[in-house]
Amino acid sequence: MKKLMCHLVAGYPTMELSYQAAMGMVEGGASYLEVQFPFSDPTADGPRIQEACVQALEGGFTLQEGFQMVRNLSKTYPEVPIFLMSYASLVFRRGISWFLDQAKEAGVKGLIVPDLPFDQDEGYYEAAWERGLHPVSVIVPTMEANRLHQLQKLLESHGEEFVYVALRTGITGDPTNLSDENLTFLRSLKARGLKLLAGFGISTSAQVEALSPYVEAVVVGSYLVGIIRDAISTLKGSNLERGVSLKRAVNRAVSTLIQPD
Repeated sequence: MKKLMCHLVAGYPTMELSYQAAMGMVEGGASYLEVQFPFSDPTADGPRIQEACVQALEGGFTLQEGFQMVRNLSKTYPEVPIFLMSYASLVFRRGISWFLDQAKEAGVKGLIVPDLPFDQDEGYYEAAWERGLHPVSVIVPTMEANRLHQLQKLLESHGEEFVYVALRTGITGDPTNLSDENLTFLRSLKARGLKLLAGFGISTSAQVEALSPYVEAVVVGSYLVGIIRDAISTLKGSNLERGVSLKRAVNRAVSTLIQPD
């Protein structure tokens, strides 16, 4: 079964329209949502997501609004796990405990914080586990074997299954050519009993098809942010009409990735 984790930036292009986009993702067939809180220096992100973050921040995005959006989504779609993607600066701004308490109360299932690796996490992993949250490690095929072994021991000691596999190094959005090496790496991780969320540069139904046997969910981010960008450039009418049009465009894009025409 093909599962997608669909990524969006909270507050892009507005809070209301980003909520409509999330609805379109779920109703188009997304199994997971990855909601990114915008940050001024998103080091792992490519141009599309960087531009979306800039626009969301210029629009006045606040953490409180972001958590409220997640709260509303989790109430509307309780069957869809929501993973919150952010950067360490936002997590630490008001303290790890505050951030994780807010995430837990909003209905977040797990968190992806690329610049807080498991061995330099400032207590973030333990604090997340104490609250029943999944701190999701980001790994790449070039990760050293001994470091991967250390990570697995840590995850096993806490009953943690989720990891995020970036299928290449670099930033999001650039095209990813799936190689035998990629698939072999995924196969080896799956054999360890891990639930893999794999992405970086995924934009076609053929890529989703190729990855699906090895992963819990295929992550699609920059491609969908591009769909939102293109859709809003043609939106007209009232806020309600614009929301309906955006939701429809995103729904169509997601459903086509899962079940192409």
